[in-house]
Formats: sequence, C-alpha cells, structure tokens
Amino acid sequence: MQSTQTNYRHTVSPFTGQPPPQQQQQQQQQAQAARDVNTASLCRIGQETVQDIVLRTMEIFQLLRNMQLPNGVTYHPNTHQDRLGKLQEHLRMLSVLFRKLRLVYDKCSENCAGLEPILPEQLIPFMEDDGTKNDDHSAGQNRPTAEDRREIQEVNKLKQKNQQLKQIMDQLRNLIWEINSMLAVRS
Repeated sequence: MQSTQTNYRHTVSPFTGQPPPQQQQQQQQQAQAARDVNTASLCRIGQETVQDIVLRTMEIFQLLRNMQLPNGVTYHPNTHQDRLGKLQEHLRMLSVLFRKLRLVYDKCSENCAGLEPILPEQLIPFMEDDGTKNDDHSAGQNRPTAEDRREIQEVNKLKQKNQQLKQIMDQLRNLIWEINSMLAVRS
C-alpha cells in the first residue's frame, strides 16, 4: 500500500491533482522540442524514409517474383497465403512510409516557406589575387558583371531545359518498361 502511495505522490500533486512542476516543465520541453525540429534533421528523416520505401519496394518485387499464380498448377495453399499475408503487410507499411514522407515534406516546406531562394552562384565566394587587380580591370568591372549575370541566366535556362528533358526521358523509360513488362506477361 505504501509503495503505491509513494508512486502516486511523485506523479500527481496531492493538492492540485496535476503532475509536479518538474514533470510539467519536462513535458513542456519535450513538446517544444517536438515542435522545433531542425529542418536538417527532418531532411535526414526524409532520406531514411525514402531508403525504407525503396527497401520495402524491393522486398515486394522479390515476393511477387517468388509467388506462383494459382493457375491450375499444384501449389501449396499455406505457402501462398503466407506470402500473400507478407505482401499485404509490406504494402500496408509502404503506405505508412509514404504518409510519413508526406508529413516530413510538408513540415520542411512549412519551415522553409519564409526563406528566399538563394542561387548557388551567390554562395560561392570569389577571391581575387593582388596581381590580377589593375586599373583597366577595375575600370571595366561593371561590364563583365552584367555579362556574368547574363551568362548565369542562360545557364539557369539551360538547366531548366535539361531538367525538363530528363523528366521526359524518365517518363519514356517508364512507359517502355511498362510495355515490355506487359509483353512479357502475354508471352
């Protein structure tokens, strides 16, 4: 009886019916830490989630490859049901992982909403040698800067076009893969 009263005294204050101030403060700190998760750690969690998704997907394909269809061939119903159960569990976990990834993405987007995008070129510091500085170069310094900006804009446009071409190639690759897999199934 005494041990239960002792535990009770530590978890709930006898006068207010609430946890003691130390415990309240710890709970508040934990809740604050959960809310103020670092964006970099969120990205790491997202990366680990993507790796888990890839691993689960590979396991699903492995199960599908080893699974025999019940098409009149003798098969073991217990083995088939066991593999089917594993497959359903992997698909359920895959769904959970995608939801987790979506939450991480939304939280990262929320954390970065107020930030202005910075071009990578602006993050690279340029150093000039004392030997390269001369009066002619400093007099025409404004003109090369405008040219540099124009070149950077052209490079950015090329990067966007390359990204679009890459997406088109990926879509074509996926389409060809689907067509080949459908032809293999029919054969």
